[in-house]
Amino acid sequence: MGYKDVYAGWQSDPEGFWMEAARAIDWDRVPSRALSEPGEGRYEWFADGMVNTCWNAVDRHVEAGRGEQVAIIWDSPVTHTKREITYVELRNRVATLAGALRAKGVEKGDRVIIYMPMIPEALEAMLACARLGAIHSVVFGGFAAHELAVRIDDAQPKCIIAASCGLEPGRVVHYKPLLDGAIDRARHKPEFCVIYQREQEVAALVEGRDVNWHGFQYGVTPADCVPVEGNHPAYILYTSGTTGAPKGVVRHTGGHLVALHWSMKNIYDVDPGDRFWAASDVGWVVGHSYICYAPLIYGATTLVFEGKPVGTPDAGTFWRVISEHRVKSFFTAPTAFRAVKREDPAGEFVAKYDLSCLKAVYLAGERADPDTIVWAQTMLGKPVIDHWWQTETGWGIAANPMGIEPLPVKLGSPSVPMPGYDVRILDEGGHEVAPGTLGAIAIRLPLPPGTLPTLWNAEERFRKSYLTHFPGFYETGDAGMKDEDGYLYIMARTDDVINVAGHRLSTGGMEEVLASHPDVAECAVIGVSDPLKGQLPLGFVCLNRGCDRPHAEIVRECVALVRDRIGPVAAFKLCAVVDRLPKTRSGKILRATMAKVADGEPFKLPATIDDPAILDEIRAALEPLGYGRLPA
Repeated sequence: MGYKDVYAGWQSDPEGFWMEAARAIDWDRVPSRALSEPGEGRYEWFADGMVNTCWNAVDRHVEAGRGEQVAIIWDSPVTHTKREITYVELRNRVATLAGALRAKGVEKGDRVIIYMPMIPEALEAMLACARLGAIHSVVFGGFAAHELAVRIDDAQPKCIIAASCGLEPGRVVHYKPLLDGAIDRARHKPEFCVIYQREQEVAALVEGRDVNWHGFQYGVTPADCVPVEGNHPAYILYTSGTTGAPKGVVRHTGGHLVALHWSMKNIYDVDPGDRFWAASDVGWVVGHSYICYAPLIYGATTLVFEGKPVGTPDAGTFWRVISEHRVKSFFTAPTAFRAVKREDPAGEFVAKYDLSCLKAVYLAGERADPDTIVWAQTMLGKPVIDHWWQTETGWGIAANPMGIEPLPVKLGSPSVPMPGYDVRILDEGGHEVAPGTLGAIAIRLPLPPGTLPTLWNAEERFRKSYLTHFPGFYETGDAGMKDEDGYLYIMARTDDVINVAGHRLSTGGMEEVLASHPDVAECAVIGVSDPLKGQLPLGFVCLNRGCDRPHAEIVRECVALVRDRIGPVAAFKLCAVVDRLPKTRSGKILRATMAKVADGEPFKLPATIDDPAILDEIRAALEPLGYGRLPA
């Protein structure tokens, strides 16, 4: 069956489609139906089934005789360490950790915050919670004390599992003082903290509260898997909210298992035993879905990488890891490729490694500009597949279904909607627009399994954030269009569509043009206030390493490019060369924050910002253009 047949099969019988997909999961009690509606417009999947995530991700592979297969490869260039953990070793380690947590009183429904770097123990902590039916909430390691405190107060964990430190190129990130500061600030106090001591920094333990990772596991009885209802929360993952208060995205257990299992073969063309690498962090949704859970649920080998795309030690790190560990499918963010391209535009490092094992590269997290995709395709000689999804959905909304039928790649498009997603392009009134017309991207309810059913302790906020603008639809917050073939184009966040003298223009379209300039490594376009036209586009460009041409010359060429390809309607005249762009730690460019800086408006420093000092550099670049001045 081809993609159109599979998608049509879902459309004609959604219940049958997902019940069939659910047969791939080991259930303690098989659900009687796929979809249920508990009322008030809510939807749940496999609610009356009983199941355990850890059993499906670990134990069942051991029981099937595949215990000696490698489950996790840890590659840490920052510590010069590599380790392999088999499925049977993982089962034993997770069962022991779960037994120790249970002995300290952690039970089904209790929350556990995990605050760890990219080490195998982070996955073990997640799986140990799943084994007990406890609800984990992973907070990106090294997150500021205030932000961690906010999450402690919202989730109210019985326990926090943390590492003593994290490691960045050239520095140690002191986790334990941040954790102590967060607990001091938080109204809610955890009953105990489990501290994994890394040899790079041994942290002081608080007597009566903190226990040592190894010591508290000594002599405990390993825990068996606890079956939970299909609609039992597996985890809470906080995503930044526009109000500054984090939104706790909830993931239900049954739908999570079914959707992730379905995605591994159908989207990523992975088979049991294959080696899959998602170069992300367990603090983000990609780390949850495609470092920890999906590869293990499917019986593949997952890579846990503690390093950076450049600087650990060079721009060849990705290719070294792929070659050395025989990675079949590689998943990263476009911003990571742009960093590699900036350091190694000619791809000299690519030629140093045997990449014959690699079948395809997958991009998500930021809009993949065509220039970056073409560079990667040219250097690697492999399919480079863009796909699109969100923290809220947990897996691909639109993708190229490589395991069903590889579709023709259209540059700038993440391809087509996956089964379960009825994607529509709407105008402000909620009416569907014609192909090729820019509009708000919305998904007709119900959302498929694996997506968020609600926000943690915030049902009304869930409705207001996602369901009220377009009744009967989930509002993605992204703007884009569909073409005549049904391919989606994600052009910008809805907030990034700017209105220039009455013309609605996509900043993503302008970024695409700027990125095509041979000297531009990375770029961003924002809308700034203008008394005459309402808004004007303003571009920032970062140049390739070694480019020594006059900045004014490059700016003139960039302005001419946009004028030539988009037209005078874009009114693109403002452009600045900067050394770097402000980003979140997951690599998303902070366009909305940059726009506030440009307009001199007050803003809340985003909790996820990688380096706040960059905003001062942005302001300095704006001032010669007449923007970025602080109000008197």
